[in-house]
Amino acid sequence: MNPIPYGRQHITEEDIQAVVEALKSDYLTQGPRIKAFEEAFAEYVGAKYAVAVANGTAALHLNALALGVKPGHKVITTPITFAASANCVRYCGGEVVFADIDPVTYLLDLNAVRALLEASPMGTYQGIIPVDFAGRAVNLEAFRKLADEFGCWIIEDSCHSPGGYFIDSNGKSQCCGNGNFADLAIFSFHPVKHIASGEGGMITTNNQELYFNLMTLRTHGIVKNDTQYTNSIEFAGGENSYPGWYMEMQSLGYNYRLTDFQAALGLSQLKRADEGLLRRKAIAKRYCEAFNGQSFVQGQSGVVEGHAYHLYIIEVENRLGLYNHLREKQIFAQIHYIPTHLMPYYRQFGWKEGDMPNAEQYYKHCLSLPMYPSLTDDELDYVIMNIFAYYGIAGN
Repeated sequence: MNPIPYGRQHITEEDIQAVVEALKSDYLTQGPRIKAFEEAFAEYVGAKYAVAVANGTAALHLNALALGVKPGHKVITTPITFAASANCVRYCGGEVVFADIDPVTYLLDLNAVRALLEASPMGTYQGIIPVDFAGRAVNLEAFRKLADEFGCWIIEDSCHSPGGYFIDSNGKSQCCGNGNFADLAIFSFHPVKHIASGEGGMITTNNQELYFNLMTLRTHGIVKNDTQYTNSIEFAGGENSYPGWYMEMQSLGYNYRLTDFQAALGLSQLKRADEGLLRRKAIAKRYCEAFNGQSFVQGQSGVVEGHAYHLYIIEVENRLGLYNHLREKQIFAQIHYIPTHLMPYYRQFGWKEGDMPNAEQYYKHCLSLPMYPSLTDDELDYVIMNIFAYYGIAGN
C-alpha cells in the first residue's frame, strides 16, 4: 500500500490546464481571474462580497485590522484551532482570551463564552472568533445573539468548512461564511483543504464598508478611485481630473494579494467543491459505521448534518501507540490540535494546564484519520482494518 496521508490535494488535468492558461496570459497577478474567483466563491457560500488574499492567516490578520483591533482590546477564541486564529489578534497588539470547547462537538462552547462576558464589565471584550473546527459548523445564530448582547463583533474562521452549514431557529440552512451572522469570515486554500490553490485564502462579508476597507488593506493601503482621493487634482498632476497614473496610499496596508494563476487553480477546484464534499461525507459515513459501538473509540456518533468533514477525528486510549502503529503501516494520521493556550508563546501570558479542561482532555485522545476525496475505498478499508488490528479486533 502506498503512503496514506491524513489529507492531500487532488489536482486534475482540468486544474493543470487552467493554471497553464493563466501562465500564458498577460497577467500573473492582479488579473481577471482573481475577481472571477472572488465572485464565484461569494456565490458559493451565499455572501455579498469576497476578497481573495495570500493565505488564511493573511485573511485573519486583515479581518482584525478592519475591525480595529488594537492594544487593550480583548478577543475570545477557542484553544482547539490552528494558532493563526489567535495570532491575528496579537498581530494587532490585542489580548487573546481562550474559552473552553464543548466536549461533544469540539467547538467553542457558547456557555463558556457567556461566562467570560458576564464575569467582566460591559465593553471588556471587543470580539469573538469561533472556529468551524474539523468542518463542523458553529451555530452562529446563537453566537450572534450573544455578541450583540455584549457589543462584540464576530470573525468566523471557516477554513475547515466551505460547504458546511448549520440549521437556524427557523429551520433554514445557514452556510458557513454567508455573512448572515458573522461580521467577517475566512477560508483557506492550503493543499489539504477542500479547495486548493497552493496557498491562498478568502474573506467573505455582507458589510460593504468592511469590504472596501479590506480591499485597501490587502494592497498596501493604496486606493485607485477618484472619489476616495484626498490630495488635489493639481497636486496629482492633472487639470480637470485626476490623471490615469495617480493613486494614493491612505492607510498602512500589506501585500496580501493572491496571484492570478493561484486564482485560476482555485476557480477550477471550486467547480468540483460539491463533488469533493459528497466524497468526504461518504468517507465519514464509512468510518462511523466501522467505529460505532466499538469500546476503543470514545463518543463516536453518526454523520453530522452540515459537517464539511475537513477532518475525521476519533478519540482513543493509547493514542501514541495507535499513531505509531499506523505509521508503521504507512498510514500518516495527525493530531489537531495541540491546545493553543499551552503553546510556549501563550503560556507567557499566564495560561497553564488546567485552564481549559475539555480542550486538554480532548488533546490527550484525539487522532485525525485520512480524509480527502481521492482516498480510495481500498485505502479506507486498509486504514480501518489496521486500527481494528491494533486493538485486537478481527476485521470489519
